[in-house]
Amino acid sequence: MNGTIRNNIKPGQLVRIVLKQDQLTGKLTEGIVREILTKSATHPHGIKVRLTSGAVGRVKEIVATSSAGPED
Repeated sequence: MNGTIRNNIKPGQLVRIVLKQDQLTGKLTEGIVREILTKSATHPHGIKVRLTSGAVGRVKEIVATSSAGPED
């Protein structure tokens, strides 16, 4: 799943982001979403998030969804 749609991203998810300083190289940083920073529903370069490590970047890949129980 890609990270351009805000509704696809929830706090607690494992994602890969590109940091501002890594945009030219495309190097990805993996971590857990602490906070969603982008307010719009979509963003062509990825939704901006803050990870639990404090790193801020745009989501390029969603690795795993949160481990919530089954929805009824």
